[in-house]
Order: sequence, then C-alpha cells, then structure tokens
Amino acid sequence: MTRKGQVPLGERVYHSLRQDLAAGAIVPTERLGEERLAEIYGVSRTPVREALARLQADGLVERHSDGLYPYRPRLEELDNLYELRMVLETRGIQRVLDLSEVDAAQQVAAHDLAPVRAELQRWRQLRDDPPEPGPALVAADEQFHTTLLAAAGNAALADALTAVYVRVRPVRTLDLPTPDRMAVMAGEHIAIAEQLLAGDPGAALRTLVAHIDSSRTHALARAQRALQLTKLARAMRD
Repeated sequence: MTRKGQVPLGERVYHSLRQDLAAGAIVPTERLGEERLAEIYGVSRTPVREALARLQADGLVERHSDGLYPYRPRLEELDNLYELRMVLETRGIQRVLDLSEVDAAQQVAAHDLAPVRAELQRWRQLRDDPPEPGPALVAADEQFHTTLLAAAGNAALADALTAVYVRVRPVRTLDLPTPDRMAVMAGEHIAIAEQLLAGDPGAALRTLVAHIDSSRTHALARAQRALQLTKLARAMRD
C-alpha cells in the first residue's frame, strides 16, 4: 500500500530505468531481465515488470524472441532519423539566413548568440582537456546541437531534435568515439560556433552539413557492426 505523497515503486523504477536508458547507462545489447533489474533498483520484480511494460509502450524497449532489450533503430530507420536531424538543424541556420536577406537587425534579434558563446568556450575546453569516452560525452554533443538550434529562435525545432536524439542514442552508445574522432568532433563544433559568432551563417551551414553527414556515416557503421555481432551471438546460443 502506497502512503499519501509517496511515489509508487513502479513509477520510481520507470523513471529511473528510462533515465538510465536515455543516458546510455545500460548496454543496448543487454537483455533486460526482471531479476537483475530488481537487484539494481532494490525492488521486487513486480514494479520492474510494470516499468518495462510502460517503456515498451513508449517505444524505448522492444521484445525479441529471448526477452526485452533496449530499443535500437534498424539501419533504414536510423538513416531516416539522421535525415530528419539534417532537416531540423539546417533549418535553424537557414532561418537566420532568411532573416539576413530581409533585415540584419531582425537576424541579430532572432539569433541568441550568448548560448553559442558558452558552447564555444565549453568545446574549446573539451578539445584542450578531452574527457573519457562515455555517456557524458554523448550528452555534451547533443547539448551543443540542441543549444544551437534553440538559439536560432524556434524552440519547437530544438524539441523535435531532442526527440530524434532519444531514438538514435542507443546506437551512439554502442561504440563511443576514439580520441581522434573526439578531436574531430570538437574541432567541427568549434568551427560552427566561431562561424556563427563571426556573422557567417552560410559557412556555419556548410560546416554543419558536413559534420552531420560524417556523424551519420559513423552511426550507420556502428549499427551495422552491432547487428552483425548480435546475429553472431544468437547463432552461437542456438
């Protein structure tokens, strides 16, 4: 029996597990066994079962023949999600370009450059003192892109991009960037921010397009490798 004001266990496990899935704290190829999750969250299997059912309804958990697993987009779906990401992010900068053709004052008013400056400083620090690869780095990358999109003056675009990231994050956490890839990522982020702050959204748009294209190539390659490993693991079990 739940006391007044007390969060039900199923609700608490649901939010904790959802957060862990979103942060990449749970390996995407790991089966979500009720007994193990009950041990992790310190509850019985019943609230875990309730939470998994809700997460499956949310589309963040999917059922395979041998149980429940974190959702992972298929190759075609992943490619489509990156296409949507390209549309959303380029539209943010295109809005600024459209305004600049009408009125430079409107462009300045519509584009909030303060968060862009903050992100530039953040990524210069990450370039000079690279962090260990992990979910925090993925989160920092996503924050850069959603911040830039929100700064362009349409919060709905940034919200839509966040929803895309929720869907692609399980793949991104399968194979975290190497130090070389991290250096390239930081350099491209810095270039985009510097170009925006220098008043050259056209150059920023070109750099952004190349950056997202590169990210899509890496994500699809990671997904393809994960699919091959999954098939191999299932064949060995069978």
